[in-house]
Amino acid sequence: MKRVVRTAPVVIGMLALAVLVSGCPKRPGTAMTSAPAPSGSANAGQTGLVPATTTAPSRGATPPAPAEFAATDRLADIHFEFDKYDIRPEDAKILDADAAWLKTRPDELLLIEGHCDERGTVEYNLALGERRAKAAMNYLVGQGVQARRITLISYGKERPVCTTHDEACWAMDRRAHFLVKAR
Repeated sequence: MKRVVRTAPVVIGMLALAVLVSGCPKRPGTAMTSAPAPSGSANAGQTGLVPATTTAPSRGATPPAPAEFAATDRLADIHFEFDKYDIRPEDAKILDADAAWLKTRPDELLLIEGHCDERGTVEYNLALGERRAKAAMNYLVGQGVQARRITLISYGKERPVCTTHDEACWAMDRRAHFLVKAR
């Protein structure tokens, strides 16, 4: 006696199983920390919870707090297109100069802040800011800067440098910002 198998129910069952197994995309796993208020910013009194994604400066060590880092005129911000975290060619030149300077100062630790413009949800912008900081870090590491010197943090849309609601302003807010600290 031959057994007849109908293919439609089998295919539908396999598709249902594939959807069940793949599930919904997960949010990136990040630790929450309270961000220090920026000094001299239009939002100086605002703080919020932001994910702090860090790469420890040395194995097993706790990375320095963001408040321990300071801006330097030797490191320039890079900027990103809307909803992107790709390094643009003009920003690659900036990162090349940043990497060259950092390699001459091996005792400097680096904090890379990821920022976004005001559009989008808080959660989405925190994740995008993290991807932007990671993209900048990966580029610098590719240029010879040691990863253990780098700490990352995302502020999402919480620390704008411009508060006008237009594209020129938003373009300034979509950035990776660099700060340093002596070891």
